[in-house]
Amino acid sequence: MNIAIYPGSFDPITLGHLNLIKRASKSFDKLIVCIMVNAQKMPLFTLEERLRHVKTVTQRYPNVEVDTYDGLVAEYAKKIDASVLIRGLRAMSDFERECQMAIINKKINPQLETYFLAADEKYMYLSSSAVKEMARFGACLKDVAPSELIDEIAQKMRMGQEVK
Repeated sequence: MNIAIYPGSFDPITLGHLNLIKRASKSFDKLIVCIMVNAQKMPLFTLEERLRHVKTVTQRYPNVEVDTYDGLVAEYAKKIDASVLIRGLRAMSDFERECQMAIINKKINPQLETYFLAADEKYMYLSSSAVKEMARFGACLKDVAPSELIDEIAQKMRMGQEVK
């Protein structure tokens, strides 16, 4: 079975993330969207909330599963026998950082390949941080966030909560 992993914090998941998931799911038997725990980030949504969000918006893709992991993605790939990491690229600055990570992941897990997908042009500017900033100031989120999550994102930002 050809298994790929699309790792990220997904805080919150955006339409750009969903576009990559849709496109990558067509090329693999199974795509696992893995919500990674990053101790250096202070997420807006809890891990449980992000898991629920990603499951909700990916349920339309039958070969997409959602998981969480608190460790190195290259080790996670060994654990589940995945051979490919999917990484989205928005700009040249993403490419430099992602290439460095691909080399490190390959040293940890020599069987792991990283596939880079260029962001769709309408999502080149989009990040979870941009969605949160837009929500903080009450901007319309319909073109940047899944419709199922817009109200929850806006409400969380209005409350000014960050997970401690």
